[in-house]
Amino acid sequence: MLAQVMQDAINAQINNELFSSYSYLSMSAWCEYNQFMGCAHWMKIQSEEERTHALKLQNFLLARNAKVLLKPIAQPEVDFESVVEVFEKALAQEEKVTGQIDNLYELAFQEKAFAALVELEWFITEQVEEEKTAREVVHKFNMVKDDPASLLDLDRELGARESEPAGA
Repeated sequence: MLAQVMQDAINAQINNELFSSYSYLSMSAWCEYNQFMGCAHWMKIQSEEERTHALKLQNFLLARNAKVLLKPIAQPEVDFESVVEVFEKALAQEEKVTGQIDNLYELAFQEKAFAALVELEWFITEQVEEEKTAREVVHKFNMVKDDPASLLDLDRELGARESEPAGA
């Protein structure tokens, strides 16, 4: 059985992951409204991934015979100045989640919650990839600036993103 402090922290992270999913869904809606259909597609996939992360944590709690306590999800940001800002916010969000996962891992270490440590290693690796990907997209947007043809190409490139297989 997980210590209550670990259960509470993992439940909080489930909420964080669901907020991230909700936030990406909002970013997707903004992109689609502003006719960046490829970016909207990319953000929808990202939203699905974050929801999958929440479910992974939920399943871990249930496997450890711990109670899942879903909490209200805060309203995400809905207005952005540009598609570049959308991806800058996405990168900032991933950096924030990395800090949350690091704190959760540190707590698991202090609590000697070894099963949680093993589970959280996957999240640490995932966050390295998430930050790297978001940083690369932001860099590309900064390279193309406001060049319409380049923005269309980048939107098309982002629209080619495929969903990860379930459980990946």
